[in-house]
Amino acid sequence: MQIREELEVLIRQGMQAAIDDGTLSMDTLPDPGLERPKDETNGDWASTVAMRSAKVAHRAPRDIAAAILDHLPENDLIESAEIAGPGFINFVLKNAAFQGVVAKVRAEGADFGKCDITGGKNKVNLEYVSANPTGPMHVGHGRWAALGDAIARIMRHAGYDVTEEFYINDHGVQMQVFANSINVRYLQQCGQQVEMPEKCYGGAYISDIAADILKADGEKWLQVSEEERIAAFREIGYKAMLDNVKQTLSGFGNNFEVFFSESSLYDEDEQGQSAVSRAYKALDDRGYIYEKDGAKWFRTTDFNDDKDRVLIKGNGEFSYFLSDCAYHYNKLQRGFDTLIDIWGADHHGYVPRCESMMSAWGREGDLEVVLGQLVNLFRDGEAVRMSKRTGEMVTFQELIDEVGVDATRYLMLSKSSDQTIDFDIEVAKKQDSSNPVYYVQYAHARICSILRKALGEDTPRDADMSEVAAKVISDQVDLSVLTDPSELAIMRKLDTFQDLIANAARDRAPFRLTHYAQELAGLLHGFYASCHVLNVPEQEARLALCDAVRLNLATTLGLLGVSAPTSM
Repeated sequence: MQIREELEVLIRQGMQAAIDDGTLSMDTLPDPGLERPKDETNGDWASTVAMRSAKVAHRAPRDIAAAILDHLPENDLIESAEIAGPGFINFVLKNAAFQGVVAKVRAEGADFGKCDITGGKNKVNLEYVSANPTGPMHVGHGRWAALGDAIARIMRHAGYDVTEEFYINDHGVQMQVFANSINVRYLQQCGQQVEMPEKCYGGAYISDIAADILKADGEKWLQVSEEERIAAFREIGYKAMLDNVKQTLSGFGNNFEVFFSESSLYDEDEQGQSAVSRAYKALDDRGYIYEKDGAKWFRTTDFNDDKDRVLIKGNGEFSYFLSDCAYHYNKLQRGFDTLIDIWGADHHGYVPRCESMMSAWGREGDLEVVLGQLVNLFRDGEAVRMSKRTGEMVTFQELIDEVGVDATRYLMLSKSSDQTIDFDIEVAKKQDSSNPVYYVQYAHARICSILRKALGEDTPRDADMSEVAAKVISDQVDLSVLTDPSELAIMRKLDTFQDLIANAARDRAPFRLTHYAQELAGLLHGFYASCHVLNVPEQEARLALCDAVRLNLATTLGLLGVSAPTSM
């Protein structure tokens, strides 16, 4: 049981005892209302239960607080408690409570902090990145790749069943423009004098695809009609770009269970029905479709959108919004409780219409859109606009190649998604405390070094650290000697981890784990500066404390998709 839960039980027992002997008159027990005081001098926990109970108990909050404290059962958790302000109850806990956290972390390992906050609605579809397959991923896509993956990992730690999905935007005009761009470059490389149209993809990668086609097939594509050639180049280019995206994401540590093709929404089944037609019918059957000026409209204003939206244009062409309706309806048909989409902040105006379609299907509130701000690249404080190699935009893969996966991920996750990230490439490459990911990883590596020294100077650097820890720390280690303020500060921080997971999962906020990791690393470095670990009477207990930090740092970094090196 977590310390918070133990304290909640004691508070409820105190209230119930006060009710049973007539000191308090209440029919129900309110939530204990535990929170961590911002000022640590006010104790380890504060309860607002007395103020919550004032109306139902018809007593002043301070009187209720006094009654609760008078009726608290004997326990090994609370060192002292006092009433503050209008009726807060501030608790100072015994050292033993926090010492027990060390044993808990070491016993549970990577499972420490796991919880279930789903309330039964645990099946989640998380869709993110979803770049058009018409070019390589840019740095902004990289932020969504880090954010989506970390959200999925943290939500799983909090009890959710998460499916990570990539929506391939392979239907529409952009694919035809892409194919024609390859076609023109191919013709040019075959010696024909053809100019690129104004509407085209002009990046060097288009020339690279054309060159690969020419190398593989020669000039055979000159022997077919332009229509046939463009259709073939569309498929060749599409596969090349999708493979490029998948390779980049895989190298970055992303693991998408589903790559969903937008074009498949238009494929008809044996009954002649497509995902698009089924979604349209589901809206029409509920009375939300009407015709005007030859077009079919969805009455989104019934759900507070600023205007109704066209689904089928007057010329019979489907709108992009109809594809979106079909895609989200398909996800609902697959049985997901909650849909989460990660979009760039420039799509914020699209949110109300998507919420409207969910409400029309009776699933109001089951779509959540996480909007993310942009990434600005810098090098030593100077803005970076173009790639040195190509003279074009810096691709996400180029950033990874220069900086590395760990630093890229960590810095991409270091701020809330609604804040712009200023990513300095040179800072990300530094191996000192000015680089936050290095600072945290070094704390983990330092602990591993301490454990190896405890076992013996000849312990190899690649030794399994769990095995090393088991050899230098006994199952009966006496943790009661961990009383130094720096030791207690670490244990108090470890005790916050489960709440951190629950809140970060609920708020889709991985950046909080980067803050936690840095704070825990700072406490570890501070402890190491003030307390000797080896060759002191407290050695075994302090090794256990260090090992708990090691395990928790590894878990925290793992939830961010960042490695925890054992040596640096």
